[in-house]
Amino acid sequence: MSFEINGHNFSEKPQAGQCLRTFLRQLGHFGVKKGCDAGDCGACTVLLDGEPVHSCIIPAFRAEGHTVTTIEGLASEGGIHPMQQAFLDAQGFQCGFCTSGMIVTCASLNQAQRADLGASLKGNLCRCTGYRTIEDALDGKSNVEDAEPGTAFGRSLPAPAGPQVVTGKARYTFDVAMDGLLHIKMLRSPHPHARIVSIDSSAARAMPGVYAVLTHADTPATLFSTARHEIDAMDPEDTRILDDTVRFIGQKVAAVVADSEAIAEEACRRIDVVYDILPAVFDPATAIAPGAPVIHPDKTPAHRVSNAIRNIVAETHGEFGDVAAALAAAAVTYEGTFTTQRVQHGHLETHGGMAWLDADGILNIRSSTQTPFLTRRALAQLYDLPSDKVRVFCERVGGGFGGKQEMFVEDILALAALKTGRPVKWELTREEQFIATSTRHPMRVTVRAGADRQGKLTALQLDVLSNTGAYGNHAGPVLFHACGESLGVYNCTNKKVDAVVAYTNTVPAGAFRGYGLPQTLFAVEAAIDDLAAQLGISPYDFRRHNAIKPGDAMLSPAGTHYDDVTIGSYGLDQCLDLVEQAMQVKTKHDLDDDWLIGDGIALTMIDTVPPQGHIAEVVIAKRDDGGYELTVGTAEFGNGTATVHRQIAATTLGCTVEQIHLRQSDTRNGGHDTGAYGSAGTFVAGKATHDAAQKLVAAMQADSNARSATGTSGGTPRSVAFNVQGFRVAVNKGTGAIKVLKSVQAADAGAVANPMQLRGQIEGGVAQSLGATLYEEMVIDGRGRVVNPKFRDYHLPSFADLPRTDVYFADTYDAIGPLGAKSMSESPYNPVAAALGNALFDATGIRFTQVPFKPDRIFPELQKKFGKS
Repeated sequence: MSFEINGHNFSEKPQAGQCLRTFLRQLGHFGVKKGCDAGDCGACTVLLDGEPVHSCIIPAFRAEGHTVTTIEGLASEGGIHPMQQAFLDAQGFQCGFCTSGMIVTCASLNQAQRADLGASLKGNLCRCTGYRTIEDALDGKSNVEDAEPGTAFGRSLPAPAGPQVVTGKARYTFDVAMDGLLHIKMLRSPHPHARIVSIDSSAARAMPGVYAVLTHADTPATLFSTARHEIDAMDPEDTRILDDTVRFIGQKVAAVVADSEAIAEEACRRIDVVYDILPAVFDPATAIAPGAPVIHPDKTPAHRVSNAIRNIVAETHGEFGDVAAALAAAAVTYEGTFTTQRVQHGHLETHGGMAWLDADGILNIRSSTQTPFLTRRALAQLYDLPSDKVRVFCERVGGGFGGKQEMFVEDILALAALKTGRPVKWELTREEQFIATSTRHPMRVTVRAGADRQGKLTALQLDVLSNTGAYGNHAGPVLFHACGESLGVYNCTNKKVDAVVAYTNTVPAGAFRGYGLPQTLFAVEAAIDDLAAQLGISPYDFRRHNAIKPGDAMLSPAGTHYDDVTIGSYGLDQCLDLVEQAMQVKTKHDLDDDWLIGDGIALTMIDTVPPQGHIAEVVIAKRDDGGYELTVGTAEFGNGTATVHRQIAATTLGCTVEQIHLRQSDTRNGGHDTGAYGSAGTFVAGKATHDAAQKLVAAMQADSNARSATGTSGGTPRSVAFNVQGFRVAVNKGTGAIKVLKSVQAADAGAVANPMQLRGQIEGGVAQSLGATLYEEMVIDGRGRVVNPKFRDYHLPSFADLPRTDVYFADTYDAIGPLGAKSMSESPYNPVAAALGNALFDATGIRFTQVPFKPDRIFPELQKKFGKS
């Protein structure tokens, strides 16, 4: 057989049944990515005789006699294709994992296809950008600026990895060839709750090419949490590497290590497991009721599980003042119960990694992780290894959104490498990503609120029931965070919280962008709007009157109280003004009288750093060529830290960003970094970079021979950031369809380090949150099984699904953050569902209390009120 790929002939023969994507990668074309293997996402797009195709669903043998062009072959040898340059000029990417496929598709479009990008790009998904910069690339817009030495901070400078990303040369977790590589596949539980009586793996072990079958008998019995935090005590110890009890459908049972994925999959089918089926519970309210099946009967408060017999992982109860009396005396009150669903992170690079032992006996883990240093610490503890005998690192990470603040694969990778002595690889499928990793915490939130005749908020109460699934990773911290800033942003003498997070026999929840705040804000901001409407006060003025001001205490009765949070800069008032002004501009449309139009807003506040410590150590050293080497521990996964760290260092050192050479996210480089989560990449790690650069400047002034300096940041004191979201929506009375006519967000991010990049983070956050608000929902059936574990059934938003968001920045300078900057990766997500819910209420007069706002949920209520159209 002969294949022409990027102008070169290959005589290799694909394996029987092999798809074109895996064949191309086997030949070294790593720009062809795996995002779904179902033809849903487009990350694997190549040109077949000039036409874009999803190579994951094309049998490789069908490419014989045809020309195949990958991202690496778009341009002539050593050059750059005009579409690659357009994406570079527009910075039409963030994590960049989708970018190769996106560019290949865009390069193939004719003028007619460009006139309808919604249709033309329906086969290429981007989880990060919100698609505006992709459209800019197609329109030939340039979004980047230059900067003179010492002026990089505050300029729209491009990402340093941009040239590699747009040409397919950027290396993600699996973009490397390794000799002798073995592959891991996992046998998973078909039952929601069962005890493993026996595992017979003899037939699997007898297969040629199988090197190991690993079960709970091969693993340490140590309990831990997959959640990664600087302080392990924030999470319960309720998880084993492989357990003899399974608690959800999809839980790991046995790992097969073999010469190929195909052999490993077949070996999994030959493992015989005998289960003792146990009663299961899927609803959190049922789970905490007396008599419910107990999911972790052996756990105690010593394991940091609050009440295992009632399936309660964590809880918080508290009150300031007298809420009941305040509600009784209020001029207006509101009460409502709101429910939010499971949402998948949807990062296009799934969890996975590679592991091997090197010549020095060091266990190396190459992983798609947000927390390499914390993962190294956990592996060393689990396997009783010295920390200097474990190395964890990542190159470029294909998205995270909190989902990779976990240790879902590295423990198995380490075990397999240690047992076999061979390099091993484990890459989750998209289905496994849905059924076996983590989701956003579904919550039921009841809010009660009251105000006096003058519009002063007099009572705020939350009753929260969160569903953590089968394991408690992030259960308590998410619950406490959800009940913290959502109440703390408002001045109110009387506040009360009763919040519980429950185990159920479902796929675990975990860290997700916003970390609980979007769920509670959906309820709190509805109450605020309703009180304002009852009093005849504008929603803007009611919030201005009741939101905290500089000097006010940010109080919530929930969880542990910390005294290190302060208002380092205050731009909430500006954000409200900016959104109000933008929303006053009328929107042109041609909708008829069947469409109801309404406006809605919501605000959010977020602490700039997670509590209980977030540490970063940075080293900057002078190079012989006159440049500087900057070594940071934090990871780049589309959050933009690689760009901002160079800007901070270059500005402080008085040089250009091109003179700053970055090393990052590798424990071998030394130092420590808690991780790229909690929006800490700029506020914490960036502060350590600023500290190191300042120290090096001072050292060189004192001694011309000074070569290096170390900077640190401990994540305290902390500041707060603010966002306000506005929507104008149209709702069709006859169908329940929703159109977003206008989307506006204003952000207080302190001094803006990179306006282009920050705008992209906000647009991407709004886009991802709109997906959760309008479309996305993981559906669990009556047996606890995820029934839609693929993108096409889940509805990750495509180009045509999303509006463009107008972004505005408050003009503030934070007294704590590096060069006045604050964090802004998570918070743009948080107010979206609340603002859109308020816009729906304004349009229809109906308060919808369950997301996503799908037409089949909206239509029945519209029909009740307005009749049949």
